[in-house]
Amino acid sequence: MLTENAKAPDFELEGSDGKKHTLKEFKGKKLILYFYPKDNTPGCTIEAKNFNKSLDKIHSLGAEVVGVSKDDLKSHEKFCGKYNLNFLLLSDPESKMIKSYDAYGDRGIFGMGTLRKTVVINKNGKVLKIFEKVKPDKHDQEIINLLESIKQ
Repeated sequence: MLTENAKAPDFELEGSDGKKHTLKEFKGKKLILYFYPKDNTPGCTIEAKNFNKSLDKIHSLGAEVVGVSKDDLKSHEKFCGKYNLNFLLLSDPESKMIKSYDAYGDRGIFGMGTLRKTVVINKNGKVLKIFEKVKPDKHDQEIINLLESIKQ
């Protein structure tokens, strides 16, 4: 089980920019790693659009936003294009990373799948904060509040 202050699990996944990405490339920055069930669904769209709207503020606080779902790169490309998303989405079709971050589980009537969860990682690759059962419409502000409170 992933806990705060633990070393964040490494990953290597393809991103919406067509490149492979690992945890190491974010060293020196805070990383907002948010897990979501599916591109182009109502809650996931609200969350992505809000992160996009708050991106300048999040960047000014020394953090990067990265979304992760099981969707393939073609789906991510359409999702980014439709909503003009300016941050990276990672594709984890086998849910390996999703499971390593404990973001896979029972979604009630939707069955087993990716949970809406965010893991904030500090500049040194340690888990700073875990947000469970995220509310898509207010989560960007929660992240900003956290980043403003730590300013490290």
